Amino acid sequence: MAKITNTEVEAINIIAAGTSIQGDLKTDGDIRLNGTLKGNLETTEKLVIGPMGKVEGDIKCKNADVEGTIIGTIRVTELLFLKRTANVQGDITTTQLSVEPGAIFTGTCKMSNNGEKPKQA
Repeated sequence: MAKITNTEVEAINIIAAGTSIQGDLKTDGDIRLNGTLKGNLETTEKLVIGPMGKVEGDIKCKNADVEGTIIGTIRVTELLFLKRTANVQGDITTTQLSVEPGAIFTGTCKMSNNGEKPKQA
């Protein structure tokens, strides 16, 4: 008798360069954005914004690697990595932040234990 098991196929959602989306985007999987999104983006997993990628809206994710442009608020529950080509205009809330020389960041950064907004004293 054969044993049947359910296995999840992990897929990466890819928004290709030259693609433009208007509206909010929400997923439970990893996402790579090489195109443009005008709207909010939320994932329970990792977000990668490629060098040509651009988000005009708020972002909420577990981890993020940014090479492109973000205009909006970013909330990352674990690690936010701004690579040398990153251009971020907006406020950041994260647990860990890594910034390569050359990255541009205009805004405020709040560090907390869980990526949520720290409590006021």
